[in-house]
Amino acid sequence: MAATDGRARKRPNSVWLTERPPLKRKADQPAGLDLDKIVTATVRLLDAEGLAKFSMRRLAAELGVTAMSVYWYVDTKDDLLELAVDAVAGEMTLPDESDVGADWRDQLRVLAIGYRDMLLRHPWVARLLSEFINIGPHSTAFSNATLRVMRRTGLDAERTSGALASLFHFVYGFATIRATHEARCRAAGISLDDYFEQVVAAISDRPEFAETMELSIRAAYAHQGQSAVEMLDRDFAFALDLQLAGIEAMRDRPGA
Repeated sequence: MAATDGRARKRPNSVWLTERPPLKRKADQPAGLDLDKIVTATVRLLDAEGLAKFSMRRLAAELGVTAMSVYWYVDTKDDLLELAVDAVAGEMTLPDESDVGADWRDQLRVLAIGYRDMLLRHPWVARLLSEFINIGPHSTAFSNATLRVMRRTGLDAERTSGALASLFHFVYGFATIRATHEARCRAAGISLDDYFEQVVAAISDRPEFAETMELSIRAAYAHQGQSAVEMLDRDFAFALDLQLAGIEAMRDRPGA
C-alpha cells in the first residue's frame, strides 16, 4: 500500500543519507582546505576542549578560515559531528578474518577493548553515539565485524542481538563513567588516584558504607601497589571475561 502521509516516507537525518552536489572550487575558497582537514581539526578540538565548547566559529578560527568556508563542505554542525564520530571509529582494530582458526573469544575481546579505548581517547563520542544512527563506513565496518565474530560463537540468530547489546552496552557504560571521572579530575587539577583517595576519606567513617569499604580494603590489599588506572583495567578485564563466559554459557544452556 502506498504511503498516505509524510511520516511514512520520512527517514532518519544523517549526513550519510544526504546527497550533496559535487564540490566546484570557488576562487575565494582557501587553498589547501578540504573535508578531511576539517574533520581532523574537529576531532582535535573536541579532544582538547570538549563538546560543550565546540562551535563552527571556533573550528574556523582553528583552521584560519571563515565559518562560511567550512559550511561550503558541510551543511550543518551536526553533519560535521557525525563525520567526526565515524572518523574516530576508524581507529578501532578489526579482527583478522583470514585467520579461520582464531578463537571468537579473543576476537570479541579485541573488539571490546578497542571500543573502550576509543571512548576513553575521545570522551565526547559517548554522548553523540546516542544522537546519531552511526552508519558511516568505519562504524558500519566495526558493526559488521562484531556480527561476523558473534556468528562464530554458535549463538542462534534470535539471541545474537541481545548478546551484542549486553557486551557493548557494558563497555560503553564502563568507559563513559571512567572518562567522566578522568575529565573531572583534569578539570580539578588532580590525579585519578587522588580522586579515589578523597572519596575513600569522605566515606570511610560512615556506617552506611561499611560493607563497601570492607570490599575495597580487601581488594586493595590483594593488589597493593596498583594505581587507580591499573585497578580499573583489572576490573574491566574480569568483567569482560564474565561477558564472554555468559555468551558461551547461554549458547550451551539446555533447552535454550
